[in-house]
Amino acid sequence: MRLLLLSDTHLPKRARELPAPLLAALPLADVVIHAGDWVDTATLDLLESRSRRLVAVYGNNDGPALRARLPEVARAELGGLRLGVVHETGGARGREQRCAERFPDLDVLVFGHSHIPWDSTAPTGLRLLNPGSPTDRRRMPHCTYLTAGVVDGRLTDVLLHRLPPRTA
Repeated sequence: MRLLLLSDTHLPKRARELPAPLLAALPLADVVIHAGDWVDTATLDLLESRSRRLVAVYGNNDGPALRARLPEVARAELGGLRLGVVHETGGARGREQRCAERFPDLDVLVFGHSHIPWDSTAPTGLRLLNPGSPTDRRRMPHCTYLTAGVVDGRLTDVLLHRLPPRTA
């Protein structure tokens, strides 16, 4: 099973559209995961129409229209992998411990908010992933998203994709 993970798209405020390489990767994914801060419903509509399966949450910048359609926390069983999605996890310091306590029943937690890619594992074995943002790099050198695989209930082949700079 192939996963595509993204967060913090902030359309149309941070960019006019999703980057072409990301859109080209959508049909390759069995499951698309979005960790919030969509800002517009058009992006949700687009991902719902182009994804085989979408697992998604709202973020702190998402208004009533998105909150009416998306949960604050999403959970999915993907080929035996227990995955959760949430937008905010608090500061980096102590993140693994906080998330392990809040989500003891998960194997993987996908989150966003910081726009900074993150890949760590809590002492309990919980894997924490932040795909960064495909549209707003903030302090990072590149806009990013993640892909991964699921084999026999295990996360495999986690790969951070760096997107080329946008042209004006």
